[in-house]
Amino acid sequence: MVLKELFSTDIGLLSLFTILFIIGMAIWFSVWFKRKMDRDE
Repeated sequence: MVLKELFSTDIGLLSLFTILFIIGMAIWFSVWFKRKMDRDE
């Protein structure tokens, strides 16, 4: 029921996109900050 609503409704797809975007942004920031910290030492 919940997965069907997540993948089939407009608000579900928007929520899914938002969740994936935030996870991707967290990974990107983690890598970026780690590179900055390693380079500045």
